[in-house]
Amino acid sequence: MTRPALRVDAVLVQAVIAGALSFAHLHDLADAAGQDGWKAWAYPISVDLLLVAAWRRLRSDGPSRLAWCWFLIALFASLGANVATAGFLDLQNPPAWLRFGIAGWPALAFLGGTLLAHSAGDREPVPPAPAAPAPAPDIEPASTADPEPEAAPITAADDTPALPAADPTPPVPAALVDHARKVADDHHARTGTRIDTDTLRARLGVPPQLADAIAAQLT
Repeated sequence: MTRPALRVDAVLVQAVIAGALSFAHLHDLADAAGQDGWKAWAYPISVDLLLVAAWRRLRSDGPSRLAWCWFLIALFASLGANVATAGFLDLQNPPAWLRFGIAGWPALAFLGGTLLAHSAGDREPVPPAPAAPAPAPDIEPASTADPEPEAAPITAADDTPALPAADPTPPVPAALVDHARKVADDHHARTGTRIDTDTLRARLGVPPQLADAIAAQLT
C-alpha cells in the first residue's frame, strides 16, 4: 500500500493560521498609526523577520543574552499588536505613544538585526588546556664504581607444620536433601534410570559443588 506523497501536518497548518492572523494584526496597527500603503505591510514582515533571526541565533549558537533580548522584543511587538487590535485601543484615534512606537520601530529592528547578524556570541570562553610539565633532568650517579654485593640474609627454616586443607564440600541442608531425593525418585520413575549429577543440578538450580555434595548423600 503506497502512502500519499502530500501529507497535511496539523502543526504546520496551525502555524500558518497563527502567522497570518498576527501578520494582519500588525498591519492593522501600523495602518491605524498613520503608516498607510506599502509601509503598513512592511511592519509585520520586519517584526516576524526579527523574531525568526533571534530564534535562529538561539538554535545555532546556544542561549545568549543578546539573542534572548531581541527575541523578547520582537515577541512583545507581535503580541502587543494582537492585543491592541482586540478592542483595547481606539484605533480610530490612536494614542501618541503608539504612534511614537510604530514610527521608531524601523530603527530598532535595524539595530537588532545588525547585532544578531554581525556580533559574536557572548558565551564564556573555553579555558585553554594546561601546559604539559617539563621533563625532569637526568641525574648522573656520584660514583661509577661497582658496589660490593651484599650478602644474602640468612633465614631460618620454617618448621611450622602445614595446616590441613579445609574441606571444600559445602554443607547441605536436610530440607534440600529431602527435596533432591523426591526429584531423583520422580526421575527414576519416569525414565527407569538413576538421575545423574548434571540433571540434578539443572532441576535444583544449585552450583556444581553443591550438586556433587547432594548427589553423594543420595547414593
